[in-house]
Amino acid sequence: MGKPTGFLEFQREAAAKRNVDERRLDYNEVELPVDENNTQKQAARCMDCGVPFCHNGCPLGNIIPEFNDAVYEENWEYAYQILSSTNNFPEFTGRICPAPCESSCVLGINKPPVAIEYIEKSIIEKAYANGWVKPNVPKKRTGKKVAVVGSGPAGLAAASQLNKAGHLVTVFERADEVGGLLRYGIPDFKLDKSVVRRRVEVMKAEGIEFITNANVGVNVKASDLVRDFDAIVLAGGSTVPRMIEIKGKELKGIYPAMEFLSQQNKRVSGIERVNDHRGSAYQNGELLATGKNVVVIGGGDTGSDCVGTSNRHKAKSITQVEVMPEPELDDKKQPFYQVRSEATPWPMWPLTKRTSTSHEEGCERLFSINVKEFIGDENGNLKGILISESAMFNGTKVEMNEREIPCELALIAAGFLHPQQDILSQLEIEVDERKNAKAPNYQTSNPKIFAAGDMRRGQSLVVWAISEGRECARKVDEYLMGETLLEAKAVSMISPAYAEA
Repeated sequence: MGKPTGFLEFQREAAAKRNVDERRLDYNEVELPVDENNTQKQAARCMDCGVPFCHNGCPLGNIIPEFNDAVYEENWEYAYQILSSTNNFPEFTGRICPAPCESSCVLGINKPPVAIEYIEKSIIEKAYANGWVKPNVPKKRTGKKVAVVGSGPAGLAAASQLNKAGHLVTVFERADEVGGLLRYGIPDFKLDKSVVRRRVEVMKAEGIEFITNANVGVNVKASDLVRDFDAIVLAGGSTVPRMIEIKGKELKGIYPAMEFLSQQNKRVSGIERVNDHRGSAYQNGELLATGKNVVVIGGGDTGSDCVGTSNRHKAKSITQVEVMPEPELDDKKQPFYQVRSEATPWPMWPLTKRTSTSHEEGCERLFSINVKEFIGDENGNLKGILISESAMFNGTKVEMNEREIPCELALIAAGFLHPQQDILSQLEIEVDERKNAKAPNYQTSNPKIFAAGDMRRGQSLVVWAISEGRECARKVDEYLMGETLLEAKAVSMISPAYAEA
């Protein structure tokens, strides 16, 4: 696909970024607007690989070579039609997806892979600019009513697909604005909230009803939904944070990362009251990193977001600690497409040290770190953290270099345990060993109640949430109508060993 010799003629050039010194002063998106000419060159790099492993790398099964070819041929509207046939929200995945498709790119075996995420973002932004993104109002309604609980990417995808099938869809969101993780979890410098609102307005015009400040199981009776709707989709996020159970955990200055991030999203939006995602006041008041020694515990994307936000708060110092060893490969020094870890050969998601835009803005990163104790002052405030390093010697794990590092603000970014249990218990839904809704085929123990996204599979990527929402919608449609014409994810012809990569 694309230009047969494009991968030989053009180098990979993904999204350009604003200068570090400039972007640390605001919360505008780090990436510069897409360059249409560069996008065409990047699409031209898509080679005629025979078997496009990128399809399998993408949880949505995006038809990547085809929309790359359309972009190369300057048929942008057709590229949008191809992309939107499998992905409801390319504007989200084009900004915050880690792009597992690129890890599976055949060109990526020995060259920089095709910049698929950048091309995807370019297509959807051109589609909005040219008015191709229009409300898709069903010509006929089925009369069936479906409640979707949660307006994160899984809930929005399920709502979009079910509305397309002609059902009357109502989305219940416990926060004051729609979007879930997209709205109050992802910093604005990665995903400007106007992008979320833009999509929600399209969905409203399609006939989807959104009810905010509606916490099902708290101020909205779960039994009312069972009574009033023909089917229910549970699409809440995995929101119970994993905390660290060590000495000093009760000190003032230790908080879940998501509380810190969601507060800043509200500030950027000009929302003066500092409430949590459930609409109630934050128990810990305003959390600011300004002038503090910040330690982010956890090396994933959420931890990286805390680093970027702390930089913008003008923290005194920022240290990110990770319990896992430092990967041998560094994406800034030794990109994964040049040297692959033996543990993660192509086309698997590679094990490598990833440097985010937030890391570029400044922080110290420590690996193989054990957090042993939080240390407080005489007033019960956090003042330091006792850590040690771990290493393997002759097959035995040993600790060494125990030391205290200064810290007045510790942000726990160690992942999430499971979704809130209130609604699951009220609806008497069976849960699995991880306390997620037990729904092996999206249908729960109550036949009219379905689950998707984090609620079903546990915390995962935004692109997986969208895929879950789409597949769940098919099962709901089958339940209501006896059959479904909604698009199904393409069945991979590649070894199933890579299906969950």
